[in-house]
Amino acid sequence: MPIYAYKCSACDHEQDVLQKMSDPVLTVCPKCNQSTYAKQVTAAGFQLKGSGWYETDFRGPKSGGASGTAD
Repeated sequence: MPIYAYKCSACDHEQDVLQKMSDPVLTVCPKCNQSTYAKQVTAAGFQLKGSGWYETDFRGPKSGGASGTAD
C-alpha cells in the first residue's frame, strides 16, 4: 500500500497516511477538524539500482537497437 502525505492549510498539521489506492482522499484534518486537509505531491519512494535495468529490456523486436544478446 502506498504512503500519502497530507497537510492542513488551516493549522499546518502534516501527516503521512498508509492507504489503499482505492481509499477515498482524506479531507478533514484530524487535529483541527476542518475540511482543509489535502494530499500533497511528493517524490517517488523507490529507485531502480543494479545491473539489468536497461531501456532495451522492454523494447519490442521493432526497436532496431538491441540484438537481444548480452555483451
